[in-house]
Amino acid sequence: MFSYWEKKHFFDYDLIVVGSGFVGLSTAIHYKKKHPKANVLVLERGVFPTGASTKNAGFACFGSLTEILDDLGQMTQDEVLGLVERRYRGLKSIRKQFGDKNLDYAPSNGYELLEESQLQAVDQMDAVNKLLQPVFKDAVFSSLKNPEKMRFSDQVKVIVKNKFEGELDPGRYMTSLWKLAQQEGIRILTGVSVCEIRKDEGIILSEDAAGETILEFKAKKIAICTNAFTKKLLPESAIRPGRGLILLSEPLGFDIPWKGTFHMDKGYVYFRQVDGRLLLGGARNVDFEGEESTDFLVNPKIKSHLEKLATEVIFPEKTIAWDIEWTGIMAFDKIKSPIIQQVGIKTAVAVRLGGMGVAIGWQVGKELSVLLSKL
Repeated sequence: MFSYWEKKHFFDYDLIVVGSGFVGLSTAIHYKKKHPKANVLVLERGVFPTGASTKNAGFACFGSLTEILDDLGQMTQDEVLGLVERRYRGLKSIRKQFGDKNLDYAPSNGYELLEESQLQAVDQMDAVNKLLQPVFKDAVFSSLKNPEKMRFSDQVKVIVKNKFEGELDPGRYMTSLWKLAQQEGIRILTGVSVCEIRKDEGIILSEDAAGETILEFKAKKIAICTNAFTKKLLPESAIRPGRGLILLSEPLGFDIPWKGTFHMDKGYVYFRQVDGRLLLGGARNVDFEGEESTDFLVNPKIKSHLEKLATEVIFPEKTIAWDIEWTGIMAFDKIKSPIIQQVGIKTAVAVRLGGMGVAIGWQVGKELSVLLSKL
């Protein structure tokens, strides 16, 4: 039962964005800037963004050496270069928009640990640097001198340095987006679970947090920014969810002999230090099938693998006490570039971030706002 005032003011909009993560808020903000008089609403089923935006590891990255080499086995050189460029320019754009201080961004350099079986990547480093030259105007990757100073296990034979990588605080990034959305007069409603989108009619049917009341919203235009959860609203979508586990240790209590952001195993494993703790995550490749899930659960097989890496490779013979664990849900497909397209007379979608929401979410939202303006 709704009042006259609620029906009059809270259910009809010029644009409704479904999903309040990096892409959703970026879409709403860019659209509102283009159309200052537009009435814009963002709907979110959780208290915080449901997928991965505030659950990611805070890597300001665009692809490690072995990840890029792996991509070159699946994509053309032009496609890989375009993907890396999009990610790098995306990182630069959010730093320019919000400022390094507000993002808690640190240009700490990126590193990749290579074991014996991966040393062929070093032989291809020059070729990859040459490929990326048009974007970075300098060599991206180099072999680190004196890698033993970082005191990783003897399994690590080479450490590859990436001087263009950094790290940030995802919570600070989201806070910056919230502030900007508020300044633009964008309304955000949480605890609203979207059940159905009538793409040609501009109608969204939703449930409140209790699942007791059906809410019918109307909009001249609808933006779907639900990434891994898109298949619920667009069953025809080929997007596959990809769950990612992150472990955060207790304060370590000993000196950390390295700093920066680190990758292993084609970028599937990543770690860094946060407030004197070890943040370690990923390893989705240990159980691809098991991680194609939208359930926020911990896969014991992957957890065990990460814990083993912590004490056998990262901090050999050290004891690590774990404090917090969580999962985020990303979206993947055979193609790594995002989907930005019209899916109905009044509806467009921007999804499939490929685990790179920090890098490309802001730009993808901008591109979706341009498409929406043409509907």
